[in-house]
Amino acid sequence: MTKAFRFAAQATPSDGDQWLGTARRAEELGYSTLLMADGLQLLSSMPALALAAGATTALHVGNFVLASSLRAPRLAAWDAHTISVLSGGRFEFGIGTGLPQVAERGVELLGNPPTTVGQRLALAEATIDELRALDGDRHTPVLMAAGGPKSRAVAAAKADIVTLAAGPLASRDEFRALADGVLEAAGGRAGAIELANPVFVVGDEAPPWALRFMQADMATLIASDSLRILRGTPRQMADELQRRRDDLGISYTTVNAAFLEEFAPVIELLDGR
Repeated sequence: MTKAFRFAAQATPSDGDQWLGTARRAEELGYSTLLMADGLQLLSSMPALALAAGATTALHVGNFVLASSLRAPRLAAWDAHTISVLSGGRFEFGIGTGLPQVAERGVELLGNPPTTVGQRLALAEATIDELRALDGDRHTPVLMAAGGPKSRAVAAAKADIVTLAAGPLASRDEFRALADGVLEAAGGRAGAIELANPVFVVGDEAPPWALRFMQADMATLIASDSLRILRGTPRQMADELQRRRDDLGISYTTVNAAFLEEFAPVIELLDGR
């Protein structure tokens, strides 16, 4: 069964007016979800997302993604369960191992013990288990950012939404192989898994921060047919997203809030499909 499209805007709060204004505008424009990154250089994502949920009526909110080493599993699950209950089920709990520098900052600023990637993955899995225990009959959707094979195995077993950490220059065949592996490992629950993909550039002009993050110039991204960019007219972008859903199973697309308005016509074209 073909999954309906969903679209998320990823934003970072600087103050209350900006953050809640972004949440309300995203809801007006038809976005499904407002996502926020996690890191000690940012405001804390859990209270920020709770405020965004309270300022809207239908918009989902979620982490993209919580760094597992920054919080004890039970504490992170407690906060996630609380937002899920109080938002009426509009919370998507995103979790992953986080970048190494995030864990290092946790050691420096929070006094957390140093962790390996394997330990951080075990913390992510334990957090999901704690959330499921707290949820009971409720089911808070879990999004996992999955990179290596062990992370993809946990995502296949326990996540509802999976973002595959393929590089910006990964080919469609490489992405398809990763996605097929996750869905095959998921077995009977494969049909319930949403595949999500972040898009860092909407249009033909790439902001410098996006190129720095992807460590590639626009010409290279175009030549590689990168899944991290979306170009052309709104109609061409909509057609490309339909192609990605049909060929690769990607139904959930996230864009940076810098493109909030620019991407909105694409959402309108694909609404209900």
